[in-house]
Amino acid sequence: MTAAITVPRGARQRLNWGNPAVYLIAAVVIIAMLAPILFIIIGGFRTNSQITVDPAGWPNPWEFGNYLGVLTGSTFWTEVLNSTIAAVSTTVGVVVLGLMASYVLARYRFRGRGALYALFAAGLMFPLTVAITPLYIVVRSLGLMNSLTGVILPQIAFALPTTIIILVPFLRAIPEEIQEAAFIDGCSRLGFFWRMVLPLSLPGVITVGILAFIGSWNSYLLPLYILNDQASFTLPLGVQAFSSQYSVDTAKVLAFTSLSMIPALVFFSIFERRIVGGLTGAVKG
Repeated sequence: MTAAITVPRGARQRLNWGNPAVYLIAAVVIIAMLAPILFIIIGGFRTNSQITVDPAGWPNPWEFGNYLGVLTGSTFWTEVLNSTIAAVSTTVGVVVLGLMASYVLARYRFRGRGALYALFAAGLMFPLTVAITPLYIVVRSLGLMNSLTGVILPQIAFALPTTIIILVPFLRAIPEEIQEAAFIDGCSRLGFFWRMVLPLSLPGVITVGILAFIGSWNSYLLPLYILNDQASFTLPLGVQAFSSQYSVDTAKVLAFTSLSMIPALVFFSIFERRIVGGLTGAVKG
């Protein structure tokens, strides 16, 4: 029999706390990341004179009119609606098309499967910035300028490589025995896809959906080229237009900017664990 090794209580506590330098570095990094966000949010509660006199000071008194002016106007909500439509449509397209393509690449054996998968992987090295000029010409030729469709379709195309790279390991990890048992029970290929594949790959599907939603919501370069009508502006593009229109009203610009950050921050905070869990599963697969 092996004797149990007991660790003194004080030693356990010292091991749990770790190196204080790590906590110090983490605190510095967190403060450096949160300071600009807090400056923008608090700056929206100040007047222009307060910002001019003391840029880093606290509001005295607190001015709520900047936020109320943005929230009661129609511009902000129109851009939120446009961003929501674009993000939701992009997410649905990415999930549906990516799941179907990943299912074929992961579960079927055919000639050229490796080359096709490598082609999607190569798409990760082809950023939107490089393709923006030919993409603009294609969208204009299709008559999709100044429409959300002209933004949604390219976003789906450029999000598919990441989606397929993440989903293929999930679908490939499903045991062949489950598929054989389903076929023996009379389940069709389509039935197996809906009843077994989709539930088992749900963590990966949620992950790619979240990434597609956030990427579309924060997209700026593509709407900048495609959308010229202010009525069709998405929120990131609307922030730039609002900043140019109210360039002398710094406090109102900060209020508009802080309100535009809230949806993405809340969405990412809620689903952050899903993203990490889905990516971890993809790596394991």
